[in-house]
Amino acid sequence: MRRLLQLILVIVLAGCFHHASAQRALAPMNPRVTLTSTNLPIVWINVDSVVNRDERVTARMKIIDNGAGHTNYADTISHPGQRVDYEGYIGLRYRGNSSYLYSAKKPYSFRPLNRPLEEGGTWKRVSILGMPKDNNWAMLAPYNDKSMIRDILAFEISRPWMEYTPQGRFCEVICNDVYYGVFLLCEVVSKGANRLNLESPGESGDELTGGYLMEVDRNEGNCYRSWYLPVRSDGSVISTTYIYFQYKYPEYEDLTSAQMTYIQDRIYEMERTFANYTFRDSQSGECLYIDEMSFIDYQLAMEISHNVDAYRLSCKFFKHRDSVDPRFKLVVWDMNLAYGNANYNEGYRTDTWAYQMNNILPERLSTDMVPFWWYKLNKEAKYKQHLKERWVQYRRSNLRIDSLMAKIDSLATLLTVGGAEERNSRAYPVWGIYVWPNYYIARDFNSEITFLKRWLIDRIMWMDKHLDYVPELQSGDVNGDGELGINDVNALINVIGGGSSDEGERSRADVNEDGEVNVNDVNALIDLIAGF
Repeated sequence: MRRLLQLILVIVLAGCFHHASAQRALAPMNPRVTLTSTNLPIVWINVDSVVNRDERVTARMKIIDNGAGHTNYADTISHPGQRVDYEGYIGLRYRGNSSYLYSAKKPYSFRPLNRPLEEGGTWKRVSILGMPKDNNWAMLAPYNDKSMIRDILAFEISRPWMEYTPQGRFCEVICNDVYYGVFLLCEVVSKGANRLNLESPGESGDELTGGYLMEVDRNEGNCYRSWYLPVRSDGSVISTTYIYFQYKYPEYEDLTSAQMTYIQDRIYEMERTFANYTFRDSQSGECLYIDEMSFIDYQLAMEISHNVDAYRLSCKFFKHRDSVDPRFKLVVWDMNLAYGNANYNEGYRTDTWAYQMNNILPERLSTDMVPFWWYKLNKEAKYKQHLKERWVQYRRSNLRIDSLMAKIDSLATLLTVGGAEERNSRAYPVWGIYVWPNYYIARDFNSEITFLKRWLIDRIMWMDKHLDYVPELQSGDVNGDGELGINDVNALINVIGGGSSDEGERSRADVNEDGEVNVNDVNALIDLIAGF
């Protein structure tokens, strides 16, 4: 009964937040949390106007960041001389779709200003928290991602491989003297010298061919509708649904007639080559319209996380001028519902492909399906071969399980060592209750992190089997993932306790090779892990 009442309270409060248009800024569920000191940067926002999604309002922002390993204090009078990372005006609005509509903690978009909007202020480029100068920033608000690390984890996984991946820094936010919790202040996928270094498109010739940023997403505003329908994994066409592309750079209002015609024609030509299975040059074997490795890297990022929005929502792709690079490339973004976090569209499963999501999506949808090119790519032998080869590269470098577990531990420690997670949990008390669209309802932060780790290990091992990666087994590798670590100890204890039905695990559990599986094998395994 208590849990039911908590759930009702969360729903009611979220509804109040969504409709409280008269409020200047939406308060947290518990506005009485106090921040005195933290290891994370502190961001103050002061705003006198009503904040909404459609139009920016003037606000003031101040950021204190004394650097890694140093404490940041909210009382700047008692602690003078702290490093001010940024102080000035910003143009502020809410951002996001589901993260705005279904979250008590709302994400923001902000742009630094040289003076208030009411005085004709214009955007200015600034460096924030060590990230390169730009005039377009986001403050992601992890709420339904109770681990708070899924977005930044996906960015870190993708960064070594892709042309551009956003950077982000955790911070704690105080708005109008109220504690608002932990946010991820990060770069926005946008044109910029330090972001997507796109050229400004011209009106003719090579200048007309780039640069452009588009996005596969919902049919909202002015979009380009694909001429080609989505398909299921058996190739059957879904005739009731369309795929839409949103204009991100230049925005629809800024596109000239020639530029709009060009980018629409370019997308049409790309899709036509996929439809006709002629997407490789007959001489070189290279893909004609896409950077194949960029698409492979994006697919692996989507698949390792089984992102329910993968390929069909927030799927950002860009193109330089032909003289620079004529092929479309992709960027990772919007991963808060990934890594087993969603209870719909099989987002919680570790044993299905996200690119085949059209098989389970209802035909009554008018949008939000996976474009047919992902089906075409994954049916082609050469692409599948290259996908498998790239997976092997990943698994031998930054996708080693021990490396990933260490990365998760590092991010989790960053949120806990200075009390940020505990303060955030008091501001938004959601542990032990369902928050849309959670699959796993964690009782606390530690259990959420444990679930994330276990889910990710299971996902990687399933992908290993289907992408033909065979880890090199060594003595003590009880779970067969190619690495020695605490997960092998857990697997061994599970075997000893009779909880494992995996024949491979049971055969590898005899670490000391004495013909028996018992506590002596645990001791032998610990010695191996420790290097004795």
